[in-house]
Amino acid sequence: MIAIVFLLGLLGVVIFAAASGAQALPIAEILMLIGVFLVFFSSGVYIAAVLGILAFLTGFMFSDRPWWLFAGQTLWGPSSNFVLVAVPLFLLMGEILLRAGLSDRLYRALNVWLNRLPGGLLHTNIVSCAVFSAISGSSVATAATMGSVALPFFQDTKYNQRWVLGSLAAGGALGNLIPPGITFIIYGLITETSVGALYIAALLPSVLVTGLFLLLIVGHGLRHPMEKPPALPLAQKLHALKDLVPTLLLILLVLGSIYAGWATPTEAAALGVTGSMFFAALERKLSFRMLQSSAEATARNTALLGLIIFGAYLLNYILTTINVPQALAGLIAGLPLPAWAIMLCIIGLYFALGTFMEGFSMIITTVPVIFPVVVALGYDPIWFGVIVTMLVEIAQISPPDGTVMYVLQGMRPKAGPITDVFVGVMPFLLVYLAAVILLLIFPEIALWLPRVMA
Repeated sequence: MIAIVFLLGLLGVVIFAAASGAQALPIAEILMLIGVFLVFFSSGVYIAAVLGILAFLTGFMFSDRPWWLFAGQTLWGPSSNFVLVAVPLFLLMGEILLRAGLSDRLYRALNVWLNRLPGGLLHTNIVSCAVFSAISGSSVATAATMGSVALPFFQDTKYNQRWVLGSLAAGGALGNLIPPGITFIIYGLITETSVGALYIAALLPSVLVTGLFLLLIVGHGLRHPMEKPPALPLAQKLHALKDLVPTLLLILLVLGSIYAGWATPTEAAALGVTGSMFFAALERKLSFRMLQSSAEATARNTALLGLIIFGAYLLNYILTTINVPQALAGLIAGLPLPAWAIMLCIIGLYFALGTFMEGFSMIITTVPVIFPVVVALGYDPIWFGVIVTMLVEIAQISPPDGTVMYVLQGMRPKAGPITDVFVGVMPFLLVYLAAVILLLIFPEIALWLPRVMA
């Protein structure tokens, strides 16, 4: 209900802004478009189809330009953008690593070092997800990969299953925040912001969120102490570190080449795919069948994301043509409210949308409208990119429609209600929101490092 109220509130503002712009729009027709959106969305129609249909309907109603004159030109931009090539490459790298078994070695090696802390294996869930996120770029891929590795470790243990699922969901939600997150590529494409600068800005917020998750688990472990496993000799712990070498080398190859200025994110993604194939060959897992399976999974995910981007671009083009974003930006920037109050409303809007809308759909459909408002308020585009990405990650673990939660629910060895995941993820969700508020109060957490490295 809260999500619907927020959505209707935003749409009402859009109507008012559009009606007060240079080209007044008929309110009845706009309300009809809103009704079409709500009916299609609530009936389960694919979001890409909804966006495309709304774009054509809006174009027919409010623009004299025939759709066949703008559709091809509008779709050619994102489909031929060099930056967007990084998306399938990062997805392919994650698929190869999963099938090569490197994620299992990563989890076991970290478990040797972390299992005696208060909270035990829950720490391993968070840290392994954080490390894997640095080479996958996707929350869903991180949750699916590390969930398949971690969940068998918790069978027939005394761990609270809700906290197990919640920690894996929260760790998976780091997939887009920790560079090379795919969300930053989409945001940079839409707003023409440097993806490399966004990656640099995300480093300290990533450390902040990961640290808060670990502190939460420490608190849980102290309140519910469990018997610790026997201590291992230092030599055995050091020997386990060799299983981290492939993953750390890939992180150094991908992120190091970006931060050093030797490669663009797209070129670094290509290097990552080459490196993952090399390590798969060392593990004797590289084969034509494995590459074919990885490519098929990558093609499916890329096609789904591409359709959403194309539909959103069509709708965004029409809205820009009829001055909706410009009028909305002028209206909100002129409200008698301080900038931080308006930003809190925007954060609340994203949080509400995340309860029923998929993360990528949310960022593609809202950023073109919200971004001019944020810039008019005087906020830094790089800082806002980090905030939006964090809010998209929160959407991935927000009941009842968080994608990551349903991925983990489907992977449980023993069947159980989805409410286990919902309840387990709530403490981590609140901590993530606290991190967003900290960035709102202290924007230098995201902006200091890009300024220093510039």
